[in-house]
Amino acid sequence: MAEREHVRVAVVGSGFGGLGAAVRLRREGVTDFVVLERADSVGGTWRDNSYPGCACDVPSHLYSFSFAPHPDWPRTFSGQEHIRAYLEHVTDVFRLRPHIRFDSEVKRMTWNGERLCWDIETSSGNLSADFVVSATGPLSDPKIPEIPGLETFPGKVFHSARWDHDYDLRGKRVAMVGTGASAIQIVPAVQPEVERLTLFQRTPPWIMPRMDRAISGVERSVHRALPFTAQLRRGLLWGIRELQVQAFTKHPNELGLVERLAKRNMGRSIKDPALRAKLTPDYRIGCKRILLSSEYYPALARPNVDVVASGLSEVRGSTVVAADGSEAEVDAIIFGTGFHVTDMPIADRVVGADGKTLAEAWKGGMEALRGASAAGFPNWMTIIGPNTGLGNSSMILMIESQLNYMADFVRQLGVLGGRVALDARPGAVDAWNRRVQERMKRTVWNTGGCTSWYLDASGRNTTIWPGTTAEFRRATRRVDLAEYAVVRPSVTEREETGESAEVTA
Repeated sequence: MAEREHVRVAVVGSGFGGLGAAVRLRREGVTDFVVLERADSVGGTWRDNSYPGCACDVPSHLYSFSFAPHPDWPRTFSGQEHIRAYLEHVTDVFRLRPHIRFDSEVKRMTWNGERLCWDIETSSGNLSADFVVSATGPLSDPKIPEIPGLETFPGKVFHSARWDHDYDLRGKRVAMVGTGASAIQIVPAVQPEVERLTLFQRTPPWIMPRMDRAISGVERSVHRALPFTAQLRRGLLWGIRELQVQAFTKHPNELGLVERLAKRNMGRSIKDPALRAKLTPDYRIGCKRILLSSEYYPALARPNVDVVASGLSEVRGSTVVAADGSEAEVDAIIFGTGFHVTDMPIADRVVGADGKTLAEAWKGGMEALRGASAAGFPNWMTIIGPNTGLGNSSMILMIESQLNYMADFVRQLGVLGGRVALDARPGAVDAWNRRVQERMKRTVWNTGGCTSWYLDASGRNTTIWPGTTAEFRRATRRVDLAEYAVVRPSVTEREETGESAEVTA
């Protein structure tokens, strides 16, 4: 039987997190690594989400790697196609393609306590790795709610993250389920071409104007000729958002002024008092992510749009029925209902040192040391792990902080030497999580009076980071070995190739 391929590091996913990890590994002198990607191209969520109107709600110059600035962003807020092209560019500039295994979905990752490595089963073959970096991301697996009768619907059904570009919406009666970040972009993009659009809204979002514009050729030329100007632009965008964090994390009551601005934004387009009442949230702004759009409200005011202030509860043939009993005949149902965030599917596929899956270990809620390491899962870390999400800034900042932590993890393994693994101590994970949850109590995400995808099934916020990106950068600058158990082969194994391993301080 052929010997299984072995690599030093296996990275799972080729979105921002996976590509960033690959670049950082090469900068650390690590070239014996692979990137396992289930699709046939890079891009992660920016490859999968190609629905009409798809764009980022973080300014372009902040939504890019600090080590790969892009002076030629065409707009202040980039569209999906521009971000995907940027990730393809990063892949080529940093020569990552030889490391990427496309069409290689990870089926299972199992910790091998004898060899102190991870045995990995993929759709394209099996391999093992000393260290695994999971960068599958929280916005990778769409969530479609269980709706009675949905399977009998005779028309077209798809999720916003799996858009069917072969299906022509022109002249169709369409149901849009959900009013999150994707839906508010889809609605104005498809409203002009459909016969009728019925929007099922469980909870109205707070929406601020999207101050988007084309970046002029002069600006781009200046950024190319004088790179520090692009750095300054990025720095200003970052600084403004850092100053905003206090209101979200410590003083939610100060957000009242922002609510008034959002209501004024709505009032400019929504003149009907009944519709305006439907669209006005009853929770503190910021409790759910504040959305940006200058086209959503005008689209809802058009005569071919109906807003149902209730969730979709049943499907009867081609009739969709809301929880309030209202009905509509439709030809297509589009779900903009989010992703598996607090119950990441990859967790079912990771088996740790005690034989339990990560999903089992996280049954009471996700938690990981510094958002990266879970107890009982040696030499395994996640990018965009528990409590690393942001409510008002760029996730790329958090990803780069976690890449710093990953790089030091690799260095520490090298310093320790030989066959060795680091396993987060349960006490360290608990202490970190207690501090995070204690800080979370005052935040708008916990006190704002809403139910959001930031919260898990038990109502605990396992998603958001309750501080500034600078604080997180300091917390993940280096690995503290006191927070980890050092695992080495036992004396018996070293001398007789036995089965057990020893854990040391």
